[in-house]
Amino acid sequence: MRGYAGRLVEVNLEDGSIREVRVAEDVLKDYIGGRGLAAWLLWDRLGWRWEEVDPLGPDNLLLLLTGPLTGYFPGSKLCVSGKSPLSNGIIGSTVSGEAGVELKCAGYDGVIVRGVAEKPSYLFICDDHVELRGASHVWGKEGQETLKTLLKEGGRLVREVHPGLGELKEPAVLYIGPAGERRVRAACVMEKRSHAAGYGGYGAVMGSKNLKAVVVKGTGPLPEPANMEKVVEFMESICKDCYQNIGFRRDGTASGGYNVGALMSAEPIRNWQEEWHDDKGYSVEEFAKYWAKPYWGDFNCPTTCMKLAVIREGEFKGAVCDAPDYEHQAYNGTNLGIFSPPDNIYLSYIMNELGLCAIQVGSVLGFAAELYERGLIGREELGFELKWGDTKAFAKLARMVAYREGLGDVLAEGTYRAALKLSGMKQLKPEALLECAVQVKGVAVGAHGVRSGVDPLVESISYACSVQGGDHTSPARLPLTNRFGEPLSIFHDSAVYCSFNTFPIGRHEIFEFYEALTGWKMTLEEWCTEKALRIIQIQRAALLLAGPDAKWTGTDDQNPPRFTQPLPSGPHKGKTPDSFEQKRKEYYQAVGWNENGVPKKETLRKLGLKNVEEKLAKAGLLT
Repeated sequence: MRGYAGRLVEVNLEDGSIREVRVAEDVLKDYIGGRGLAAWLLWDRLGWRWEEVDPLGPDNLLLLLTGPLTGYFPGSKLCVSGKSPLSNGIIGSTVSGEAGVELKCAGYDGVIVRGVAEKPSYLFICDDHVELRGASHVWGKEGQETLKTLLKEGGRLVREVHPGLGELKEPAVLYIGPAGERRVRAACVMEKRSHAAGYGGYGAVMGSKNLKAVVVKGTGPLPEPANMEKVVEFMESICKDCYQNIGFRRDGTASGGYNVGALMSAEPIRNWQEEWHDDKGYSVEEFAKYWAKPYWGDFNCPTTCMKLAVIREGEFKGAVCDAPDYEHQAYNGTNLGIFSPPDNIYLSYIMNELGLCAIQVGSVLGFAAELYERGLIGREELGFELKWGDTKAFAKLARMVAYREGLGDVLAEGTYRAALKLSGMKQLKPEALLECAVQVKGVAVGAHGVRSGVDPLVESISYACSVQGGDHTSPARLPLTNRFGEPLSIFHDSAVYCSFNTFPIGRHEIFEFYEALTGWKMTLEEWCTEKALRIIQIQRAALLLAGPDAKWTGTDDQNPPRFTQPLPSGPHKGKTPDSFEQKRKEYYQAVGWNENGVPKKETLRKLGLKNVEEKLAKAGLLT
């Protein structure tokens, strides 16, 4: 096989045993790697009793997976997966950084972690040396301190493994913060200072396994491609195209803080009560005043769209974070009534230090603020006032969530579960609080509204029908070959590279690159109408079974109640999602589901998914 290291490493935290796992070539041809391979592995091992598996229990798997394009296609990523503690389904969550490249150079396509360690531990990988080590000295530490400690310690361990190689580049470190340690469902897996695998809640899965970090260094080459000459030719061409994408290189997604609201009426403002603003003080030019490093990229990235923001004076002095990117600008900014760049940078810094997903926690903070505004929670429960735009109050509440203190313990369950729990505590109908919970299937939606119909990333059914719930990076779109639709999103997450570097190139070129690397021919149409559909059916089955504390049906393929209300202001005032019922019906037909949103028998048989058919039939879901 070309483009693959050819093996996974599996670690059993219960007894410390380590073994190699080989994946058959025909499986890799169908599921690629990353998110696709995660779906196959999870269903193969856990599908027969999926609804019984607690995402935060010992039976869940934590998967860290690369893909064949990792390290070659510009922009390095790693896919993190398992049974999600947010949706109880399967979510493929990617993180930028060097961990994926280091894994492949160490000779592995990924890591499978199972069981629970007896005490806080971290996994150290350096080529064939794989070791489980104690992590009590970093357990309880926040982001930067954890990272600095393990970078230094990991570097020393690498030198011990390879004493003759001299000074090597530092290892990659994947780690969790206090939120992950306390199994906060919105906890993410962090890399570097500010990069995160946010969707899915896999920081909580790591914490449930007593796994603080994975430190990895590879000293070998990347796996050899099938056609090196063609791969180099493609890399040079793609890099040239990316270099010419001047606006995106200059601003990254940081222009979104103003543009998505002002130009698209699609930005969350005060928990999505509005989506339009015209505050030029929140423009990319204002954020750029705080950029200490205006061009910053990960391994092999020509776009370098990330920016390093630093607050050098004032009450938030010392705060450091990426950019912030648009999702941080929105969910740690406008969604909380914050329209100040330094305040947004500070709150983003706090989220990173705690190991919290900006989207999921930004959503739950906005949810809490609206409940406070409505008088459904009060100062006596919080211990302080919670008003829109109060950065310090939101930072305090974020810490309460991360450390599960007071009301933060309820909010740590995520917007959906918090709404249900609070409705019971307040003796209110669940609908009264779910109206303020802007989520789909337990997952807070991305910062891209569907009401105006202007944001090019999403349409009316994008969140409602996605197999990853509210994930804006995996939206349901028609036709299936849509550049931003779920099949192509699955390919990005399965071949594992940064989709931002595909913006200047054609969709077909990505598959030509894949063929040059692996030697396996595959077309855009074949992927979108066959291979991606296998992964979609597995993820859909996992959602329909879900469990143990939440399950979903086709009736849950709806937008959040907030999105059914007309936009209250701006140039698109009065708009609601366009043609939702008809588009949902057409999408069901396109992916092979019946009118109830259940995969059809003929769909599963055509795709060769006998084990999915048998499980859904046993659960009484197939007719």
